[in-house]
Amino acid sequence: MRLLFSRLFVCFVLLCSSLLGQTSTTPTAKTILVKSPDGKVQTELSAVDGSLRYRILVDGNQVLAPSDLGLVSDGKPLGRDVELGKPVFKLVNEQYRFFGAHAVAINHANEASIPAISHQESFWIDVHVANDGVGVRLRLAARQGRRIETDQSSWRFEGNPTVWADKLDASYESHYRTMSLDNLGQEQYGMPLSLRVGGLYVTVSEAALKDYGDLALRRSADGSLQGVLYADPTGWTTDDAVIQPWRVTIIARTLSDLVNTTLVQNLNSPPADPLLASANWIRPGRSSWQWMAIGAPRQDDQKQWVDWTRQLGYEYYLVDEGWEHWTTPWPALAEVVAYAKTQNVKIWLWVHSNEVKDPAARKEYFRKAVAAGVVGIKIDFPPPCNHWWSNWYYETARDAAAYKLMVDFHGANKPTGMERTWPNVLTREGVRGHEWHMTRYQRILEPAHDTILPFTRYIVGPGDYTPTVFESKELQGISWAHEVAEAISFTSPFLCFGGNPKDFIANPAKDLLMAIPSTWDETRVLRGSDPGKVVAEARRKGDQWFVAVMNGSDTMEMDISLDFLARGDWRSSQLFDVKGHPDAWDRKEIKVTRTNQIHLVLDHRGGFVAWIRK
Repeated sequence: MRLLFSRLFVCFVLLCSSLLGQTSTTPTAKTILVKSPDGKVQTELSAVDGSLRYRILVDGNQVLAPSDLGLVSDGKPLGRDVELGKPVFKLVNEQYRFFGAHAVAINHANEASIPAISHQESFWIDVHVANDGVGVRLRLAARQGRRIETDQSSWRFEGNPTVWADKLDASYESHYRTMSLDNLGQEQYGMPLSLRVGGLYVTVSEAALKDYGDLALRRSADGSLQGVLYADPTGWTTDDAVIQPWRVTIIARTLSDLVNTTLVQNLNSPPADPLLASANWIRPGRSSWQWMAIGAPRQDDQKQWVDWTRQLGYEYYLVDEGWEHWTTPWPALAEVVAYAKTQNVKIWLWVHSNEVKDPAARKEYFRKAVAAGVVGIKIDFPPPCNHWWSNWYYETARDAAAYKLMVDFHGANKPTGMERTWPNVLTREGVRGHEWHMTRYQRILEPAHDTILPFTRYIVGPGDYTPTVFESKELQGISWAHEVAEAISFTSPFLCFGGNPKDFIANPAKDLLMAIPSTWDETRVLRGSDPGKVVAEARRKGDQWFVAVMNGSDTMEMDISLDFLARGDWRSSQLFDVKGHPDAWDRKEIKVTRTNQIHLVLDHRGGFVAWIRK
């Protein structure tokens, strides 16, 4: 019996090794293989000739060619002359509440932690392989006066795949464009960056950016996408342990798979206080906002804005930049909050990051905001995200949580998943949104931009795009249906509408505008979607479905299948463009079933919206 148990145990260990990964050794190199739970995604970490590299295979085919992993510390390239030790494997299988494309995030992956030595320094390499992609990083022990100089992470793709990328802007407000890998040139690009590699969609970004500089990309001489610490050109000194942010490669077979990934969030830690993960004071919702409509808020018309918000049934009203110049700002704000409370509306407040940079000043500001009755803070204009500012985001989120304040980081760097650790961070900008497309700024968004965003920027986290305007002069070529589709497709749990609420109230589609939620239970990308040309999505909240279509520059036709519906009859409000009249729509009220199709003829920057319910 003892011999039988021993043999069964050995078989179990071998099975676990097969499922989680394996180590193979040759006289010149060691390779660590880690597989996804479904076995279809594999990562090979190797130190051939001492160079630390990893590659990714899907269904046995190479997707990411051998790419560098490392950093330079105190003049030592900890990615060269590397010796790998014995890995420790771990299975991750958890789920948590998620405010995004669906309601629950699933984190199911195999991980390996591998000890390594380079230039007489010991460190760890972490590998996380899920069904939807891979994360890799280095971890260094604390050492007095350590100098981090450069990052040596890279992603190398063979051939010349299509790329959807935006040139680097420190506040992440550049246009996304369709390119090819070969024509990226030598400029720096922000992340996330998405590619079409063979029959797969791939998004490159980073996760858990903390105590480290934000990473951008530049195409190197060998064709790889090389990481650049653009905000820390001379590096930084630290006495603490160094945990490199995860270098993330998201892999999807379909666009629906891509928009439903939670890999970036999964690579972040859960809240230190488990109660924060389900705190009932953290409440997604819709908000009205005056900045795009009239500019700075006026002290004498705040009750009107609250009344408009109530009429739309929106949960929040955001008092933006300029309130601090009111005659009596804090007492006047408290009066606005008190009146809003009688109308079942809660108030968010704008603040410049300079006012909450210092820890003591930040806590005092948050104390005053809470005393006035504010529930959320929009923090604007943080500088480029260097090592110091990456910590500021976490410290600010922590302090806000202590005061039960929700947060919107505006003018911010890209999201890297911190909303899992601090779920009171509902959204951030980090996107070229509708605020950029305004007549008083004399700027117009490029037609392809909106059709690319769901497959790039919104893959890694929510974005405060401030969608949807109806004022004719502000459309600048965009149709009403396209404008409403923005609010549906561009996920933001704090959904701050850009248009004047009085225009929403007067619009024939007021009922639909009141029904659009800020979070979703299910998201599907519909057939015919093509990044850079057109995007069509169906999103469900409870028993209601919303279909959103946004077209780019070319007139086109497409058919929308309703096969995502359950059986039975459904009521459908359908909003079509009116050719030649962007500030109008043709609304139809019809019954539909899952066998129906909707034929669309989409004009330049046109769109379509359907609201479907039982």
